[in-house]
Formats: sequence, C-alpha cells, structure tokens
Amino acid sequence: MVNKRLLQQVVRLVLVFAGINVIWYLAFLLMNHPILPSPLTVYRAMFELGAGNIALNVGYSLMRIFAGVAVALVLGLLVGLLMGRSPLWNRLLDPVVYLTYPVPKIALLPVVMLFFGLGETSKILMIMLILLFQVIISVRDGVKAIPASTYDVLTSIGANAAQKFWNVTLPGALSVILSTIRISLGTAISVLFFTEIYGTEHGMGFFIMDAWLRLDYPEMYAGIMLFSLVGFVLFLLVDLLDYKFMKWRNQ
Repeated sequence: MVNKRLLQQVVRLVLVFAGINVIWYLAFLLMNHPILPSPLTVYRAMFELGAGNIALNVGYSLMRIFAGVAVALVLGLLVGLLMGRSPLWNRLLDPVVYLTYPVPKIALLPVVMLFFGLGETSKILMIMLILLFQVIISVRDGVKAIPASTYDVLTSIGANAAQKFWNVTLPGALSVILSTIRISLGTAISVLFFTEIYGTEHGMGFFIMDAWLRLDYPEMYAGIMLFSLVGFVLFLLVDLLDYKFMKWRNQ
C-alpha cells in the first residue's frame, strides 16, 4: 500500500514537472528573447557548471539553512515547552511573543547586518528569526492541546517526568514542529537568497545574482533551478522525518 502511494506521488511529480517544462518552452517560443532561454539551454548550462562549483555554492546555502533551523528549533522548543507546561511563564512570555511575532523579519535584515556584520552570523540569524516565533507558538499550542488525562494515565502506571516528556510531550510538540518547518521553509529559503547577495562569494543567492549581473541568463536560470531543487529536497526530508517519527498520524 505504501509503495503504491509512493509510486502515485512520484508519477504526479513527474507529470507536474513535465507540464511546467512544456509551459516554459511555449513561453520561450512566444517571447523569442534572450532573457528567457529554452529549458534545454538552461539544463545544458546546469550540467556545464561542474560538480565542484555546484557543491560549493549549494553546500554554503545548506550550511546556513541547517544552522538557522537548528538554532530556531532548540530555542523554540525550549521556550514553547516552557510556555505550554507552565501557566506562569505563558503569562509572562505571551505578550512578548505576540508583540514581536507580527514584525516582518525581512525588514530587520539591515538592522541585523548593522549589528552582526555581513558574515555568516547575520545570515544564520535571519533564518532563525523567520522560524523561531512560529516554532514557539506551534510548540506551545501543541503542548497545551495535550489532554491532562494523558499524563494521568502515565502517572497511574508509575511513569516519571522524563518518561512523560518522552512519550507524550515530545511527540505532541514534534508533530507541530514538523508542520511549522514545512510551512516556514519556503520563507526561510527566500530570506537566505537576500542575505547571500551581500558580503559573500559563495551560496546560491550570490551565484544567481552574479550570473544576472553578467547577463548570463542560462546560468542564472540554472542557479534558480538548483536553488529550487535544494528547497524541494528539504521538503522531502521533512516529509521523511514526518513519516518516520509520526507514523501514528499517518495511519
């Protein structure tokens, strides 16, 4: 059953990918302009980039994404659990979260760069800011939604606090964390693109903008395709984690 569902998903992805390329090729024929090369030209440019060049730029981007996500998860999980399990801390931190959450994080990019420079710290920090407050709110709400009777059952069989956390609290929090990451990942990657324009010589954002400035449109689109592929692989990774650790939700 799982293999059949997986095969159907792969077939749908292939059909959508083929449809996008058909539309792209038709647009290329209609425009007949160098700013929109054909799909074959872009794919040829992608394969001509070289494995080393691709690995270098994609590696830098992935490092920044993983570092930002990791920091956001650690801080968001700790604060979200604290707010979800403690009414006192929830009352203290709730106004802080709700006042700072609506602030558009991309607008903070100049401020972050002023304080932390143009290096890796500001890039990782921006990704972390995008995810942090969503993780906090999701974890807090997920933990608060766990029925108290669930903990009572474990208490009746002699479970300690660590066992309650591992068997009830963490699964409840992990479920909403994965959903939050899946929703926020696209925004985080978009922010990474803007941060990689400044103060760096590596990363997919820098690669795309460099090709654009050189008017190398096939290479520019090749970079966009690679950046999109990075996002797609990260989405698949989140889905894999969801399937592995949330099997009870996929029944």
